[in-house]
Amino acid sequence: MSGPEKPKVIGEEWSDERVKGFLFLSPFDARINPDYHVLIKAYQAMRAGDFERFIGFFTEAGRDLNALNGDGETILDEVSRHGRSQEYAAALIAAGAKKSAEAGA
Repeated sequence: MSGPEKPKVIGEEWSDERVKGFLFLSPFDARINPDYHVLIKAYQAMRAGDFERFIGFFTEAGRDLNALNGDGETILDEVSRHGRSQEYAAALIAAGAKKSAEAGA
């Protein structure tokens, strides 16, 4: 939280433990794919370099990089729609992520 009690910190270095912590997030709706959930939360919260590290931890844990959301889309589908997300998309592609059309969804 930002505010007078705790000022917003920009450019803060994230430890491996903090990055790995996203692996343990759970969706509060059981219909949401847990792998997609942690990928989108990591994408929304992390800088590109931290996200790339997270993807390494994610795949090492045997998680599904091509998990689908409720609309049948992968994280690469989502990230590719954002104009300033080239570094995120590159990290995903390097790790083997595919768009839903490529993944056979």
